[in-house]
Amino acid sequence: GKKQNKHIGELRAQNQVLKKGVVDEQANSAALKEQLKMKDQSLRKLQQEMDSLTFRNLQLAKRVELLQDELALSEPRGKKNKKSGESSSQLSQEQKTVFDEDLQKKIEENERLHIQFFEADEQHKHVEAELRSRLATLETEAAQHQAVVDGLTRKYMETIEKLQNDKAKLEIKSQTLEKEAKECRLRTEECQLQLKNLHEDLSGRLEESLSIINEKVPFNDTKYSQYNALNVPLHNRRHQLKMRDIAGQALAFVQDLVTALLNFHTYTEQRIQIFPVDSAIDTISPLNQKFSQYLHENASYVRPLEEGMLHLFESITEDTVTVLVIFFLVLLLGTGKHLTSYLCFLRKILPYQLKEEECESSLCTSALRARNLELSQDMKKMTAVFEKLQTYIALLALPSTEPDGLLRTNYSSVLTNVGAALHGFHDIMKDISKHYSQKATIEHELPTATQKLITTNDCILSSVVALTNGAGKIASFFSNNLDYFIASLSYGPKAASGFISPLSAECMLQYKKKAAAYMKSLRKPLLESVPYEEALANRRILLSSTESREGLAQQVQQSLEKISKLEQEKEHWMLEAQLAKIKLEKENQRIADKLKNTSSGQLVGLAQENAAVSNAADQDEATAKAVSEPIQSTSLIGTLTRTSDSEVPDVESREDLIKNHYMARIVELTSQLQLADSKSVHFYAECRALSKRLALAEKSKEALTEEMKLASQNISRLQDELTTTKRSYEDQLSMMSDHLCSMNETLSKQREEIDTLKMSSKGNSKKNKSR
Repeated sequence: GKKQNKHIGELRAQNQVLKKGVVDEQANSAALKEQLKMKDQSLRKLQQEMDSLTFRNLQLAKRVELLQDELALSEPRGKKNKKSGESSSQLSQEQKTVFDEDLQKKIEENERLHIQFFEADEQHKHVEAELRSRLATLETEAAQHQAVVDGLTRKYMETIEKLQNDKAKLEIKSQTLEKEAKECRLRTEECQLQLKNLHEDLSGRLEESLSIINEKVPFNDTKYSQYNALNVPLHNRRHQLKMRDIAGQALAFVQDLVTALLNFHTYTEQRIQIFPVDSAIDTISPLNQKFSQYLHENASYVRPLEEGMLHLFESITEDTVTVLVIFFLVLLLGTGKHLTSYLCFLRKILPYQLKEEECESSLCTSALRARNLELSQDMKKMTAVFEKLQTYIALLALPSTEPDGLLRTNYSSVLTNVGAALHGFHDIMKDISKHYSQKATIEHELPTATQKLITTNDCILSSVVALTNGAGKIASFFSNNLDYFIASLSYGPKAASGFISPLSAECMLQYKKKAAAYMKSLRKPLLESVPYEEALANRRILLSSTESREGLAQQVQQSLEKISKLEQEKEHWMLEAQLAKIKLEKENQRIADKLKNTSSGQLVGLAQENAAVSNAADQDEATAKAVSEPIQSTSLIGTLTRTSDSEVPDVESREDLIKNHYMARIVELTSQLQLADSKSVHFYAECRALSKRLALAEKSKEALTEEMKLASQNISRLQDELTTTKRSYEDQLSMMSDHLCSMNETLSKQREEIDTLKMSSKGNSKKNKSR
């Protein structure tokens, strides 16, 4: 803001200076105009004098011509009249003297006028040159001033535009800050209210909790570490799974490490059997025999590391409480006794590794002896690293037997030292790999090197490389998970500052099992519930679908009404059926009475014949052709097929046929009626759903129209603001353009006056030349 105000002050000062310069130039132009007017007046006077003189010269020239003509005419006459001429010659001589005097006066006057005209012309040329030089300087100054004015106006406009943009940005920023301040005030008020409510709520809860604790709790078991150790910690399934995952990865790394150690010790034993003395050709020294015997027992010391780790890995499940990181370290490097036994094995073979018989051989060169000494020092360092690891692991395992043996705060430093020891083990294995590869290269160049020795050296090198890779993986793995190991120390009973004794841990695990069994007995299957998102989607569907509650209620009401009507119709038709059954029984009795009166033989014959004809019609098509063709009668209740009058049908079959026909027709009509009812109900529900959708669409349309009105109002307001800003800018630009136009007009007027002066001077010079 200060820089902008300073810049505006500088621009205003420059503007004042430019205004003063413009005023001075206007005054100079006015003075030049007055001078030009005076010069113009003097030129006009001189022009009038020149015109009068030229007119007088013309008159004198005409008079001289007349006199010359008269003189030419008088000469021949003088020749003729010599006598008379003597007298007239005197008169002409007098006239000639008069004319000569007059002519001499005119010549002198003309000479004087020529001198005056030459002086005026020289003066005019001098004034014109001065005016032209001054005009050129004024034009250059005006151009410079115009360029400065244009630059300043452009700069002024840019600064104005920049300041206006900054002003708009600052206004927007101030508005946003005001809004944020208002929101912050509202939030602070809400937070204060919430804080007040929470304070009241928490104070009430605190009083209630204190009263409950005082009444119900006999003692605080978290106050004493012995009692707190029996509390079951919160179950953290993620922690258990993470520990199992880490333990699984470590188990894989240690399995690779164990395999590499087994190969290294085994191939070292094979090398002792063939170098420097081959056991197949000659007997080896007693020292190497003892060394080979110890190396042959390496599996009994190395294999228990993998077996113990596998057993402990399988013991970590979701039901256990893995609180101590010692479990991971046991998985990583085996239990304490297995690691101690392997360390004893390394100490047992270390003297044999330091006392190399190869160096005493005559085939051993100085370079090979130096490599052997380096390898013996590396083996010594390797044993020292394992001793350091065993010491740290013994410290970490100390709380499993003595809970107060190591404070929990010291665990981070011990874990850091374990990581450093593992990295040191990796570095030592890299040195062993490098030195052994150099040794193998030198031995391969010996003339006594056999193929068996070369193969054994390659196998030892591959096992050393595998051991180096395994050590590097374990070191990097431990370093990557070191923060998690330190953070996992906080997992355990609440307010616990130390570790749990084994007896307390066993009791705590029993309590955990009991608590899990109790919670499992209390667990009841929850009813299936619809997810919240699905319920919202179903609600939207129900608002605009045919399966809404009102529609379903109306459908149920209509269905109940239809069921009641159908029940009434059912009762009516059951009564009608009973009446028809009674009539049928009466008709059957009457027909039976008639049949009794007729001959029984004819009736039996006809019945046998009809039965034979019907059976033949069913069995064979040829016999069916002998029966007369049936006659169909169509009515509103359907199509009925009957035989001709010549055939006497069976009474019972005819009744069954009519009954089946009516029943089929009733079923068909009821199905059609039900289909029509269901369609009508469906169409009615669809219409209701469409009307609901239409109402919802109308509501959304009204909301959108309101939003559109608000948007249009905002647009019109913004357009008005834009027009006002445009007008202000246009007014400022018009003022500046008017000012520039006025300056251009003054300059153009000055140029026109100068042009007129040039034209007048050119005209005078032409006239003088013509004279």
